[in-house]
Amino acid sequence: MRIGTPGFVPARLTEAREARRIPSKAALARRLGMSATTTSRWEDEASGQTPDNVALIRLAGELHVRPEFFLRPTFNSERPTFLRSLASTLVRDLDFQKAQMQWLQEISFIIGHYIDLPDVDIPDVLNGVSYTQLRDEDIEDIALQLRRHWQLGEGPCGDVVTIMERIGIVVSTIPMNTTKLDGLCSWSPADGRPHVLLATDKMSFPRRQMDAAHELAHAVLHHAVPEEEFQANLRTIEQQAFRLGSAFLMPSTTYPREVRHASLAMLVNLKERWRVSVKAQVKRLSDLGIIPEEFSRQLYKLYSAKGWSKGEPLDQHWPIQPPRALRDSLNLIVENNVRSKADLLATEFTISSTDVEELCGLPPGWFDRDTAEVVSLKARASGEVTHYDSSEVIAFPDRRNYPR
Repeated sequence: MRIGTPGFVPARLTEAREARRIPSKAALARRLGMSATTTSRWEDEASGQTPDNVALIRLAGELHVRPEFFLRPTFNSERPTFLRSLASTLVRDLDFQKAQMQWLQEISFIIGHYIDLPDVDIPDVLNGVSYTQLRDEDIEDIALQLRRHWQLGEGPCGDVVTIMERIGIVVSTIPMNTTKLDGLCSWSPADGRPHVLLATDKMSFPRRQMDAAHELAHAVLHHAVPEEEFQANLRTIEQQAFRLGSAFLMPSTTYPREVRHASLAMLVNLKERWRVSVKAQVKRLSDLGIIPEEFSRQLYKLYSAKGWSKGEPLDQHWPIQPPRALRDSLNLIVENNVRSKADLLATEFTISSTDVEELCGLPPGWFDRDTAEVVSLKARASGEVTHYDSSEVIAFPDRRNYPR
């Protein structure tokens, strides 16, 4: 009789399979050279069947995790994960991103044992009102409230990712290999901290600004939305997030004053100052009623005719700085000899070093590199004078002899 693995968590197998974009239990079985029935039972908690030690090691090797990965609880949150679209996105892509989000929350939780991340500073702007009761003018006012609370003024916004990290949101950027989803927002079940995962696919700074502001809006407006409402009210939730993100980047009190005439050339000039895409500006002007809907459609047609859907002017004008909080935290832990890199991989992290590096914004191979040794210079005793056996004084040449 084969003995399984006590404490095996079936949901962790599902999570790892989805994180590796393995589309089905049968596909995993083929990669392992096993029966599909067997692997299906391992993912089914009700079956009570778990892999034995040999099979567990094979699973870990195929999925690039440590065997201990399957013995730890998942980071599934009761709150919904906010995604841009569900209908047009492959289930495999959605599952991949949700699994990556769970890994990000687990990494953040582990780092939190050693580093105090910034406290979450998101003001209660709803004041007991449901998000479903918000009008457009309410959202415009909330954007101004947020800027005042975080002391950002009403001019062009700085790097939104930097702002999010400063107010306690954990942010990570990874390639998602799909253009259907630009980002997602979720709350960790361990500490209730918002986590945001942004895609780096086809990334430009203006695009990341809007993506980040969109996910920030979810963290502000929709933290109390139950899972059952998320599916039913997805359209409203996404419209509110886009409206608040746009209002946060282009305040109604200042941005419209700079729009002397709504032409694509003018909006490119404004893009250089406000660092928001031309397409997002057209939408913003339409939302504020500054240009009629018919004119906005004409601008979109001209925009498409210029080929800007594949890339706008100035898209690559600004460098994109990666998130820093998790990266700097891990560097602090290692540089201060709190834990070594090898120790972190052997005892704390159960996913691969490559996964940790990518989610934390570390350079590839960071875990394989030796930590730089800092050599301190010997301090000279107070009052000590260094004597030299001999010295020679070299006079500067007489400048009066230089030709003029």
